Amino acid sequence: MRVGYAVAIVLVAALVTVITRVLPFILFSSTKRDIPRAVSYLGAVLPPAVMAALVIYSIKGISFTAPSLWMYEVGAVILTALVHFWKRNTLVSIATGTIIYMVLVQGQFL
Repeated sequence: MRVGYAVAIVLVAALVTVITRVLPFILFSSTKRDIPRAVSYLGAVLPPAVMAALVIYSIKGISFTAPSLWMYEVGAVILTALVHFWKRNTLVSIATGTIIYMVLVQGQFL
């Protein structure tokens, strides 16, 4: 693959990302109107729904035939939930859960 082609792909992806991040501010900051109720509703409902979907996707393939096949995943999910209820910070809880899971999985080979 040519370098110019790869650079063009990265630039287009970056431009589209910037546009999608800036567009809501352009649409809603210049007007004196309130944010539409549908947008406010989606802003309140989508983050927990996305988190639930990610949790389900993360644990969908585990098998409960032996503890070694599910213990690490379920343990990491429980600890992630506990950290989230304690700190109320999504980034901290996700990072903690990921680190805990990786330590548990890597520790089984030691």
